[in-house]
Amino acid sequence: MIKVIAVGKMKNKDLQSLCSDYFSRLSHFCRFEMTELKDSTLQAESSKMLEALAGFRGKVYALGEEGNMYTSVKFSKKISDDEARGGSAFVIGSAYGLAPEVKARADEIVALSPMTFTHEFARAILAEQLYRAKTIIANTGYHHI
Repeated sequence: MIKVIAVGKMKNKDLQSLCSDYFSRLSHFCRFEMTELKDSTLQAESSKMLEALAGFRGKVYALGEEGNMYTSVKFSKKISDDEARGGSAFVIGSAYGLAPEVKARADEIVALSPMTFTHEFARAILAEQLYRAKTIIANTGYHHI
């Protein structure tokens, strides 16, 4: 199972379509769940994120520019290892980031890049990398090693 919890609606229709496409493709490889939270205060968003993670037994990743960075192949290995533990959950914050309690709940903070992205771009990049990870695991040829 892969779960994505993100703050904010996708206002950019092109990025929304791209995410939908990759998440649809991803669902052919595993159970996938998307939780989209309404923009609010950092504390309210934090409460909703923690609520969405309640009972999740897999590995939780918070996205943040200060986090660990991986190649796509190493990222796919992490996703594969997480399957035995109950899956992977990814938390994407708002323009104000993630509250300390959400980062504390995460097993690991992961950076998509040392640069900062809007939540929409972060979601699109994560969608493609999750799909890529699953295709690496399945050896489909999407990723050229």
